[in-house]
Amino acid sequence: MVQKIKMIVPVPVPQAALVGFAAQIPPGLLRPGIEVTFACAARGGSTLDSPYEGVIADAFCLEAGATAEEEGYTAVCINSMSDSGVAGLRSRLSIPVVGTAQSTYALATQLGRRFSILSMWDRWRWLYDKVIGEQKLEDRLASIRSIGVRPDTAELLAGKEDSVFPLLLDAAQKAIEVDGADVLILGSTTMHQSHAFLAERLSVPILNPGLVAFKTCEMLLDLKLTHSKRAYPDPEGTADTIFSAAMGA
Repeated sequence: MVQKIKMIVPVPVPQAALVGFAAQIPPGLLRPGIEVTFACAARGGSTLDSPYEGVIADAFCLEAGATAEEEGYTAVCINSMSDSGVAGLRSRLSIPVVGTAQSTYALATQLGRRFSILSMWDRWRWLYDKVIGEQKLEDRLASIRSIGVRPDTAELLAGKEDSVFPLLLDAAQKAIEVDGADVLILGSTTMHQSHAFLAERLSVPILNPGLVAFKTCEMLLDLKLTHSKRAYPDPEGTADTIFSAAMGA
């Protein structure tokens, strides 16, 4: 039986950009019997620059994943450190629903005492604070270091290697030497192209969140585990068409 994982990008992006997101998972890590499909929110903001955009992303990630189980998917993952719509989807679905940030922070706490997040943009601070606060991991966070470069959800880091990678390396070294981090995390799945460059040059583990989330999905499927319905109870009724109905679709 093929296990199908639906990866949801929480902002609308062109179809060509989904190819860039899909490149997070190198062919060597894909095993027989696992099929991964990348999709995105139908509507919403563009950069998750604020809690306002975050609430919109929650709604449209719920729309994008609500019928995944009926469509034959065996797991859903929100492919973003925002974990947009995770709680709602866990309530709606009985198949595993993985939040990229939750799974990455959990792994970081197993690999070291304190972790730092390397971010592209200061305006993403709110989404790190949100999930870290929900998971009560404030004492494990050494720092959040931003390089101050506005993200591009269409092109990702393509063509920016010479300018962005050295900035990320400098921020990583300061996180280790100044802030005391012994594990580092890329602050967005849009940054996955920098992982190999940084991993070769750093003395501590650096986590590529998209891959961590993907492997978390695989682990849950292998172990036949899913989220607790005591924590995420089913709704009494569903209204999966509410978004398209509101837009007159």
